[in-house]
Amino acid sequence: MSYAFDPELTPWLPLLPTSDLAGEGPIKARGSLDVLLAKAPPFEPPAGLEITDQTVPGLPGAPRVAVRIYTPTDRPGPLPGLLYLHGGGFVSGSVEAEHRLAADTAVSVGVVVASVEYRLAPEHPYPAPLEDCYAALLWLAGKAVELGVDPDRIGVGGESAGGGLAAAVALLARDRGGPSLCFQYLGIPELDDRLDTPSMKVFVDTPMWNRPNAETSWAWYLGGEAGEPLRPGAPDVPAHAAPARAQDLSGLPPAYVSVCEFDPLRDEGIIYAQRLIQAGVSTELHLYPGTFHASIIAFTAAVSRRMMADRRVALVRGLRAAT
Repeated sequence: MSYAFDPELTPWLPLLPTSDLAGEGPIKARGSLDVLLAKAPPFEPPAGLEITDQTVPGLPGAPRVAVRIYTPTDRPGPLPGLLYLHGGGFVSGSVEAEHRLAADTAVSVGVVVASVEYRLAPEHPYPAPLEDCYAALLWLAGKAVELGVDPDRIGVGGESAGGGLAAAVALLARDRGGPSLCFQYLGIPELDDRLDTPSMKVFVDTPMWNRPNAETSWAWYLGGEAGEPLRPGAPDVPAHAAPARAQDLSGLPPAYVSVCEFDPLRDEGIIYAQRLIQAGVSTELHLYPGTFHASIIAFTAAVSRRMMADRRVALVRGLRAAT
């Protein structure tokens, strides 16, 4: 198909990695991301930022979880805290891949960012990745004072699969009576294993993400390599795995949801935002015209700069950060 991409985004298309999860397999897909990261210029963290790596307790019976903490040192505390969950279709991605964005978020928004190195599918299918994220939230909330975080201003956020995991963490915290969250940032979120929205049916060859990759992503996340697998689209897939399945969205924290026009995830994000609003959850929804999945990375395009600016404003407002 041909797509009416924003003209400023079209020069980026030849530079984007081709992604075929089913054909590459998880190991090669992760290697492709590493190659892409290696092409980026060296990153020097901004001044006024302390970065530390820690391992924190997992849930009972689970391994410890690696978390990278970004703490602004030139802001009066306590500061808001953001549990940040990387993207990658549940299969790839890492704390290192999100290093620049996490560092920029900490400094530009004025928050302590806890970026989580959760386990990846298919070797570690649901619920392992979500359990790691929730364990990191429990640790962040429990150590808030020690970390210089205001326990009343803790939010969760992520992009793509990270956005889906952020929505799931918010549901899990509500359902388990866990830490109270003040905000959820759901950037181009992956939410629905049923793959039956109009955008998911139509966008089979879009850049960065498409229906074939979504099919593989959900099959690996739900099925994995061991145990009795869940099947995408089956009636027994729980809402904590696929938040679009949740029947009740009331009592969740305020939300910001962003979607891209030519992204198979577009409609599930819009529907989830609408359902949050209908459930009484204060929600802001942005659809960016002419964009493909993860267009925010095209930093020279005006629409991408607007996506970044809107992201920052939403986090400042949602986390009640001082500017």
